[in-house]
Order: sequence, then C-alpha cells, then structure tokens
Amino acid sequence: MTDSISLRQADRVEILTIMDNYTDVLLRNTKVVTRPPLAKGGSIPVDALLAEHGLSLLVKVYNGEEKHTILFDTGYTNIGVPHNLELLNVDLNEIEAIALSHGHMDHTGSLYAILDTMNKPVPVVVHPDAFLSPRYFGLDDGRKLLFPDTLAKEKLEGRNVEIIESRTPQLLADDMVMVTGQVERVTAFEKGLPNAQMERNGKVEKDLILDDQSLVIDLKGKGLVVIAGCSHAGIINTILYAEKMTGVEKVHTVLGGFHLSGPIFEPIIEETIKELKKMAPTVLVPMHCTGWKAIQRFSDEFPSSFALNSVGSEFRLSSKT
Repeated sequence: MTDSISLRQADRVEILTIMDNYTDVLLRNTKVVTRPPLAKGGSIPVDALLAEHGLSLLVKVYNGEEKHTILFDTGYTNIGVPHNLELLNVDLNEIEAIALSHGHMDHTGSLYAILDTMNKPVPVVVHPDAFLSPRYFGLDDGRKLLFPDTLAKEKLEGRNVEIIESRTPQLLADDMVMVTGQVERVTAFEKGLPNAQMERNGKVEKDLILDDQSLVIDLKGKGLVVIAGCSHAGIINTILYAEKMTGVEKVHTVLGGFHLSGPIFEPIIEETIKELKKMAPTVLVPMHCTGWKAIQRFSDEFPSSFALNSVGSEFRLSSKT
C-alpha cells in the first residue's frame, strides 16, 4: 500500500457548484455558502443556471496570496456545464488541472467541450479503469443497459492534454490537493454498485468501479475537506482512506455525491449516518446521487453542519473562522 502523502495545508478553500441535480434561485446565503444572485443591476435575467443528473465542481485552494484552481468532473451533457461556466463567469484558463472521479457519463459528459475551449494544455488526472468500455447497468430481468462511451483515451490524446493515469494518490495545486486514486474498501456495509457490469476480454464480469476517486484538502487548523464524485467506493471508505493517506484524523468538510439513492442503497443510510457522526464534520453537503431520502436524513441528523446544495452555490471554508 502507498505510503502516506505529504499534503500541504491550505488556509482557504472555495468550491463552486458548476453542475448538480438541483437548482433553486430562492435559497439564502449562510456563513458557509454563498448563493448566486437572483438579479443583477436590479433586473432578473431571462437566462438561468441549468441542472442535470451530473456533477461538476470548481475547487480553489489558497495559501496566503498563492492560489490554485482545479475542475473536478464535468457533468452529464455537453450543454449544461459550458452554459453554467459562462453564466458564472468562470475563466477556464485559470484551471490548472482537471480531475475525474470516475468514467461514468454523468461526470465526464462535457470534458471534450471544455478542453476544446481552453487555450492552453491541461493535465487530466484519471484512474486507468475510467477508460474501461463497454460498461453496463444490469437490470433484474437480465437486460444490460450500455453506458455511453463518453471517455475515450484516443479522443483525449487527440487534444492538447497530459493524461495522468494513476491508481495511487496524486498531488495537484502545488501539493495542496490530493486525488485519492483507488480507495481501499474496508467497511462491511459499503458494497459498491451490485448491478454494475463490464466486458473484459470478451467476457461480462462484475464492475467494481475501482476508478472511483475523490479530492482531499487539509484546511489549516480545521481538518480534512473531502470532495466526492459518486462514492462508489463508499463515502465512509473514502474518508477513512483520506485520513490514512494524509495522517490527518480530523474531518472538517464532507461534500459531493454519496450514492445512497434507491432501494439498493437506502438500507445503508442509517449506518452511514452513524459512522459520519463519529467523524463529526463541521460542514456536510450531500450532492448529486445521494438521493432525497438520504439528504432529508442528513438534514435531520446534522442540523448545524448540513447545507442544501444547488447549482451556482459556492462554499467558502477558511482556517480563520
């Protein structure tokens, strides 16, 4: 197993939601989250931020005057994320690297559109299994639904990018952001997506979605900020692995997709809550594939740390507050 990682501390973190499953222009600001303005210059605009079943987060880390920007995932379609990036006035040329949580279409959909808009080469950090194809979602009646092939190495190689394939943790943003790489699976209740299948060497086999990875930041004096894509490895497994790799046991923020939606995963909501309570995060933001029932339970059980996400929301975390 990989030795622990020397992760530089950040004194500020900003996470802007470019894409999520939900949008609400009436949500209010809090001490942690700033919502996009309902109006500009006294007028409500005719255009709006779009939501879709996908995730994309712009992550900025600071140390004094030093600043680094990472794009984590790129949503489902090639429409929503580019549209929202423009409305949110995001300068794509500030992005130093793109990290992909895994190879599914709802996290990679606008990757090519974004790369084709940027005027400089950019590293793309990905687990090697993200390129596996074909992948299927198996149904109870024996049918297999084919995942769209939205991530192909040959399409990336034809663009001005540096592909960084790694199963082990990688450091970005001058060592202030860790991409976990393949997450150890140690909990008894997080079993992955049981009906996921893949084809390898002409044979269909279970897809463990080993390419599932997350981002980790060490916020000075506060603890870890864990940013998950879909948590196919399990959100608790992901946090435990982040603690192991960094040597930091305190958890400050957990946000992203926790994949607790539907009859397969709803039975482990309470066990997930039980383990999260032991970690006592100050900020907890379930997104994307977490599911309404789980989000409601998190809201009930973590009243002081829970925040409802929506497209355009920006979470500002500081070592000073």
